[in-house]
Amino acid sequence: MMYDVVTFGEAMLRLSPPHFGRLEQTHSLDVEIGGSELNVAVGLSRLGMPAAWISKLPNNALGKMVRNRARELGVDTSQVTFSDKGRQGLYFVEYGAAPRPSSVLYDRGNSAISLIQPGEVDWKRILSKAKLFHVSGITPALSASAAETTAVAMKAAKEAGCLVSYDLNYRKKLWSPAEAKSCQAPLMKLVDILTTTEEDTGVVFGIREDSYQKVAESLASAFGIKAVAITLREDLSVWKNNWTAIAYADGKIYSDRTYTVEIVDRVGAGDSFTAGFIYGYLTGNAEKGVKYGNALAALKHTMPGDFNWSTLDEVEAQIKGAGLRISR
Repeated sequence: MMYDVVTFGEAMLRLSPPHFGRLEQTHSLDVEIGGSELNVAVGLSRLGMPAAWISKLPNNALGKMVRNRARELGVDTSQVTFSDKGRQGLYFVEYGAAPRPSSVLYDRGNSAISLIQPGEVDWKRILSKAKLFHVSGITPALSASAAETTAVAMKAAKEAGCLVSYDLNYRKKLWSPAEAKSCQAPLMKLVDILTTTEEDTGVVFGIREDSYQKVAESLASAFGIKAVAITLREDLSVWKNNWTAIAYADGKIYSDRTYTVEIVDRVGAGDSFTAGFIYGYLTGNAEKGVKYGNALAALKHTMPGDFNWSTLDEVEAQIKGAGLRISR
């Protein structure tokens, strides 16, 4: 077991009608794999940082497909467990075009990982040599036992001397703001690095300021977090956005350039930011994290699927100001 980062969460099959079709009209579906914490592990692996993903999958062909795709991108799946109880979660993405937005339909009830129990994973052993543990607010939202397991894992990470990274990732289709706050507020004291959006922070914690810089400072102050990163998206159209992010750490705000992105697929861009930020933070500092997170997220918009197939060289080329001429 040689990995620097351990992530924990659900991965789903993602099914999409081709050619901007609607679910009601389509006769076929394109299959991808996606899940916030797995997306982060993939991003780190592509940057050359060994990462393991912990999850629970159904012991059938669909569960094995998810495991195999994760392995294909270099993620350590040796700690994934297979179960005869529970099913493989699905989600459906309809791609929009102005004025119709893209939309997501979840079908993830009774998934194998929602049935996970706190004692099923040997967190002490798995985290013994890791540098960082990452999870998002999606995982505790899946079930009461998943929430309990998340808390156990985060405490085990702190005891093992790992940094703890957390993406707030509020999903209104999974729980209410009140439920999200009551579960997650106690967890925040265990968090070293928090990734969020200005919107999610307001919904879950009621923290609203007149600037996103102040939001980041307020979060760091309220919970004693070492680094708070906030991603910022401006929708120019369904398929063109401005993207940037800031971080608050060491009493300073770190910002970076704004990327104008032509969107092939925006799903997973926030996870790519988190992966890039973790990579930059572990190999440098928060300032490096913002730059690498921003560049990796910008590149994610240009490729289909949840996973980011970018390389470290491509990320560093963006940071240096790569142009759009054909690379020959």
